[in-house]
Amino acid sequence: MADIGEISRGVPLELLPGVLVYPDAAEVARGAARWFVDYAWQSIAKDGRFTVALSGGNTPRMMFEFLASEEFRGQVDWAKVHIFWSDERTVPPTDPESNYGMARRELLIRIPIPQGNVHRMEAEKQSIGRAAHEYEEVLRKYLDLDDRGFPRFHLIFLGLGKDGHTASLFPGERVSRQTSRWVSTPIVEKLNVRRMTLTLPVLDAASRVVFLVVGPEKADILRDVLQGKSDPPYPAQMVQPRDNGMKLFLVDDAAASLLSPLAGSKDAPGEKLEENARGRPEKNT
Repeated sequence: MADIGEISRGVPLELLPGVLVYPDAAEVARGAARWFVDYAWQSIAKDGRFTVALSGGNTPRMMFEFLASEEFRGQVDWAKVHIFWSDERTVPPTDPESNYGMARRELLIRIPIPQGNVHRMEAEKQSIGRAAHEYEEVLRKYLDLDDRGFPRFHLIFLGLGKDGHTASLFPGERVSRQTSRWVSTPIVEKLNVRRMTLTLPVLDAASRVVFLVVGPEKADILRDVLQGKSDPPYPAQMVQPRDNGMKLFLVDDAAASLLSPLAGSKDAPGEKLEENARGRPEKNT
């Protein structure tokens, strides 16, 4: 892989179309915070609000820390932001494994967002199936629908598991675009647990989907997802935003170490991609 050690801070290398490589995990998180800010700005200007689904994990946690910092916090009109989740574990919010709980600790209590703008998945309820139906009603209340009748987020953040899963859509489970459900509660057999997750058609309906992938342990699966031909495809491969939706992978140098760059790719075109996607001058972040 091309050496990105000398790329200036915050300017990623676009190693493949839609794959932006940063020097390390912290810079991936900072880059994700910048995308959050700019997508929020665009969406609020266009639609009067910004709807975003968050994910769990260490890199989102760092992104939350950046967003809650003095550097970024004042750049978002939080009163017009509505926060949702892409998936959740069947634990209460106080549990260390709760995706909502982590976001609350690192972000939500540190920003001036109205409590009514935070919409968590209540996956700990005794009837998780009923909780999934209730979350669908929440989505119906706050999100516009696309021409296929699915809710359309402005932005969804996703991770990538070493087995190719994303959100709580796991290999070997029934992952299909044919479902009419917006929220499902699959049993993850390999973990012997149940989860709540947005379905593939909802992920595909998003205006923008951003994967955050860091660490050398993700290098094999990132290569397979981006440049392999798995049969059946990995769930992460199946996410394909439609209707001119954008899909980005923000990755660190370690995760990208096994990728083969396209012939003729330039050293650092990520800056141009960001400028085109944002449609406004870059903030000094």
